[in-house]
Amino acid sequence: MIDAHVHVFAKASREFPRDVHDTMPADREEGVEKLLQAMQTHGVERATLVQIGGTSLATHAYLRHCLRNYPERFKGIGLVPDPQHPEDHMDRLAEDGGIVGFRLFEIGGPLDPLAPVDVRTFTTYRVWKHAADKNYLIWLYPRAAEAHLCPWLLDAFPHLTVVFNHLMVCPAEGSMTTDETGRPRMARRAFQGDMPLTRHNTFGLAQYPNVCVKLSGQYAFSEEAYPYRDLQRWHETLLAELGADRCMWATDFPWIQDDPGYGPLTRVLDELLPDLDHADRASIMDGTARRMIWRESGSGAGG
Repeated sequence: MIDAHVHVFAKASREFPRDVHDTMPADREEGVEKLLQAMQTHGVERATLVQIGGTSLATHAYLRHCLRNYPERFKGIGLVPDPQHPEDHMDRLAEDGGIVGFRLFEIGGPLDPLAPVDVRTFTTYRVWKHAADKNYLIWLYPRAAEAHLCPWLLDAFPHLTVVFNHLMVCPAEGSMTTDETGRPRMARRAFQGDMPLTRHNTFGLAQYPNVCVKLSGQYAFSEEAYPYRDLQRWHETLLAELGADRCMWATDFPWIQDDPGYGPLTRVLDELLPDLDHADRASIMDGTARRMIWRESGSGAGG
């Protein structure tokens, strides 16, 4: 198994500087050794470490430390502080080969869906272009107001692998909060029944073969306890639209380590997609990430 999206961070220090906020107070530590223990206990071979705690080169210190010490276990996703002048920053982070992509939360194009569109005017255009030139991944968690802009960039960069975060749900303005335990939570107004409102903008993205999605983050969206039955139809929809070879499983560690726990999340797809055959399950749990992130052929990998 490959866990396609996790976070680790050290206590804030001179060696490992990072941003400090309610979810990540200065003395909180969710270190890589804790993640490795959970992975070993539950048979997870590799994971993708997603930067948290700041966009500067300095705040990437702990991520880079983990990638240097465990190069066979992890790949990394970085953050970009200035999307209008990103090239040197991206290359410096990626130079050791551990960081393979960059996460974006905004696109920076016109919010009016009927406005004239020129992707070269988007504030993140140079990030997308440089990622395409260097074969980096784009790790995308776009705002709902900008979801209509995704096809323009996918048309402009058809060979760039774009991994949509957390069930392809796009946060609305002000919808992201924290729950009573300090972990991310999305207001239910982002959903209509058991389907995200932004589905009308994202359904058509299945036509792009370079688009993937992570089946993760259920705890932040569901109104129910594990195994999050109210999200079952959306999992089925994503699988039907994209196919198993463009879906990948992830836990979003550390936010899930107490509720529901790392172990149950290794089985969440058995609960929500009980009719998966062996080949499709292998693709989602391993093959898609092995092919898209590690650039290897792997079990269950599609074309």
